[in-house]
Amino acid sequence: MGKITGFLEFDRKIENYQPVEERLKNYKEFTVPIPEKELKDQGARCMDCGIPFCHSGCPLGNLIPDFNDAVYRGKWEKASEILHSTNNFPEFTGRLCPAPCEEACVLGINEDPVSIENIEKNIVETAFKNGWITAEPPIIKTGKRIAVVGSGPAGLAAAQQLNRAGHTITVFERDEKPGGLMRYGIPDFKMEKSVIDRRLDVLKEEGIIFSCGVHIGVDIKADALKADFDAIVLTGGATIRRNLPIEGSDLKGVVQAMDFLGQNNRRVDGIKDLGEEIKATDKDVIVIGGGDTGSDCIGTSFRHGAKSVSNFEIMPMGTVDRPEGQPWPFWPMRLRTSSSHKEGAERFFSISTKKFIGDASGNLKGLITSEVEWIKTPGQRPQLKEVKGTEKEWKCDLALLALGFTGSEETVAQQLGLEMDTRTNIKASDANYQTNIPSVFVAGDQRRGQSLIVWAISEGRQAAYHVDKYLMGESALPLKGDGDLPRV
Repeated sequence: MGKITGFLEFDRKIENYQPVEERLKNYKEFTVPIPEKELKDQGARCMDCGIPFCHSGCPLGNLIPDFNDAVYRGKWEKASEILHSTNNFPEFTGRLCPAPCEEACVLGINEDPVSIENIEKNIVETAFKNGWITAEPPIIKTGKRIAVVGSGPAGLAAAQQLNRAGHTITVFERDEKPGGLMRYGIPDFKMEKSVIDRRLDVLKEEGIIFSCGVHIGVDIKADALKADFDAIVLTGGATIRRNLPIEGSDLKGVVQAMDFLGQNNRRVDGIKDLGEEIKATDKDVIVIGGGDTGSDCIGTSFRHGAKSVSNFEIMPMGTVDRPEGQPWPFWPMRLRTSSSHKEGAERFFSISTKKFIGDASGNLKGLITSEVEWIKTPGQRPQLKEVKGTEKEWKCDLALLALGFTGSEETVAQQLGLEMDTRTNIKASDANYQTNIPSVFVAGDQRRGQSLIVWAISEGRQAAYHVDKYLMGESALPLKGDGDLPRV
């Protein structure tokens, strides 16, 4: 695939960023595109490796060597067809996915891996630019009606696949616009919302119905929904946020990351009525949590004009190289530095927040931490231990809790009588995504817990196949890696 000697001739390249002082002036995406010639060279780096481990690294089973080869040969429309055969929304994954495929790249064993994610993004952007992505309404309608609850990547993928099978699809979303956390969690500087709207226009033209501002379980009871539709697909995501149950957590200024990020996205969208304003302007901000959400809080705080931004992570600092015990091609827990980190945040590892400090009016003014260490014992889980004598007080006007999610809301599950696990994920068979109620299916984070966008799309596609098979007795929709075979 690609050029046989390409990996020897060309170094890895990805899109550069605009200078920090320029990109902090607005919320627009700030990557600088790579010229087409250089993109072809990047496609040429894909080796004729015999067994493409990138396939196993990608939950979608993307046909990576095939689209890399097409890019190398300048066959962009063919590359788009290959990419869309396994991925409904490469413009989302090309911006937001952490690229487990690249960690599994054979070239990555001892060199820099192929820049798969960047190639993917440029394929889909080229396709949109040239008008190759158009609505494809189903030729035949089955008469079956399906409700998809949740409009994140899992819900949108399930909806498009089931619509292609000829069913009538209504997507219910409790927020004012579709997109889930892609719209009201991911900052615009990582993905402008016009990218979502562009794809939604295609889905609507294909016949998918969107009903926004409708909270299933509250505005419409779940049993009423079940009575009106032949099948239900729950894709509401993992929405229960982790708290930090320590003294002072109720102070004004201790804020959940998603409240902060969601409000800012609505602000950027021009919405005026935002309730009590949460802004980092002229504040000493501490972001607690070292994942992607924490990174998003950092970038947003800098754009607000924060006085300072610090990032706390309870885990030790990772290594740049693969750590011991996490060999190729598995996903390594290495140190990852995002574009937001590079905008000026100071990062602290192996640190635990013990107490929030407030003033007489109940406003946050600081916090107390201590250093921690992880004690490893063979055959046991690592144990967290506080390092005595390391307590420190920090000035802080705004603490953003980016601690992840523990499960999904129980309202719909309770109303339908669905079984749940101890983490409030809805139980569903790994074999067919079906719950204990035969006509109710679940996919994405609401089934598997907090995970990656690429897993959400994969689960939505797989659930769609099984819903179609449940309703029709068989399905021509693809399973993972099979390519797109719509019903005719």
